Amino acid sequence: MQSLFTEIEQCLPVEIYGTVEAVRGLLVEVAGPVHEMSIGARVLLEIRENATSVQAEVVGFRDGVALCLPFGGVEGIGHGAKARLISRESIIHPSRSWLGRVVNALGEPIDGKGPLQFGSTPMSLRQSPPAAAERSRVGGPLDVGVRALNTFITCCRGQRMGIFAGSGVGKSVLMSMLARNAEADVSVIGLIGERGREVQEFIEDDLGPEGLARSVVVVATSDESVLMRRQAAYLTMTLSEYFRDHGNDVLCMMDSVTRFAMAQREIGLFTGEPPTSKGYTPTVFTELPKLLERAGPGKVGSGSITGLFSVLVEGDNHNEPVADAVRGILDGHIVMERAIAERGRYPAINILKSISRMMPRCVPEEMRPILRKAKALMATYSDMEELIRLGAYQKGSDSDVDEAILRNSQLEAFLGQEKHEKTSLSAGYEQLAHLLEMTPA
Repeated sequence: MQSLFTEIEQCLPVEIYGTVEAVRGLLVEVAGPVHEMSIGARVLLEIRENATSVQAEVVGFRDGVALCLPFGGVEGIGHGAKARLISRESIIHPSRSWLGRVVNALGEPIDGKGPLQFGSTPMSLRQSPPAAAERSRVGGPLDVGVRALNTFITCCRGQRMGIFAGSGVGKSVLMSMLARNAEADVSVIGLIGERGREVQEFIEDDLGPEGLARSVVVVATSDESVLMRRQAAYLTMTLSEYFRDHGNDVLCMMDSVTRFAMAQREIGLFTGEPPTSKGYTPTVFTELPKLLERAGPGKVGSGSITGLFSVLVEGDNHNEPVADAVRGILDGHIVMERAIAERGRYPAINILKSISRMMPRCVPEEMRPILRKAKALMATYSDMEELIRLGAYQKGSDSDVDEAILRNSQLEAFLGQEKHEKTSLSAGYEQLAHLLEMTPA
């Protein structure tokens, strides 16, 4: 009943509508009571042929008309068609019953399991993060079940990490391992601009019934409109905030932030923004921190959101604009490289180029010498790799290089992990100490 009262309060007291003035590509210009509309408002555009309608969002104003982008196609929308204002902002009513469900960017179920049960508290999709002074500290280490990450790039509860990789290097598989194995109360997974065929594979094979039972999956495939792709990212964060505010430790995963940035770039170009760095518009770099800062620890007494965001680096260039901007916002980055994947080692994580900014505070003191020794061996081998492969290095010339060569195959085997294999945080430390024949101090 409370949910019904909330819906009634959101209803507009009078019907407000304008008419379609022009359609330019995917952009629909609406004339009429523009003064009643605002950025983010929702309008319902009439489709004459079949007497249906499509929802659209106001994304800008120009020359006395409202610029609207539809959540669907523009086919059937004609000049003079009615455009009715239905809401002044994007609101959802999530509840705990959404766990185990798959929804689209509008919060509608797409898993064939019937309608969703709505909660009593409305939540805006464009919420601001908690004030910096009101946030609690990042928590202890989070066991993600992946040896390479647990030992060398340890993630803490409430931390935000980026997974940077080119196409086909295995970031989606790594994220599926994290979704299944990470120790979290709730997982909220946003598949932004994903291939349609991969969605069901991810849900059934990678996540599985057990993983899905404690997860909400938000899907916007690559063929959907730019607004659906952008809104899927906002919905993912809003659902994470809902569970965080109810005291849960949430694992929020988004694949990928780059497709969110591309969608925002298209919206910016539609509204007349000038392209700047590699065609990205200024609002892309304004929206990225607004989105990513919503993850992290909540207010004292609430839960936390551990954010894992994949970044698709174009042309394997890890310094391209989106990757560079995201790296500066997050609390660490996991770098995956094609050359490692081509050698057959998965996950293809480059330990030496990856970093967790929270790691120094959450690694046991007795394990630090072992981790330093392992990294030193990997760095030594990396520096001498070309000479070793060419046969130019003579054994016995340097004791450190000799040990790096001796341990390299063992370290490579340690860093590799099968898709359905899980290694706990403590087991990973034990295996590494045994590999290096060292005893924790």
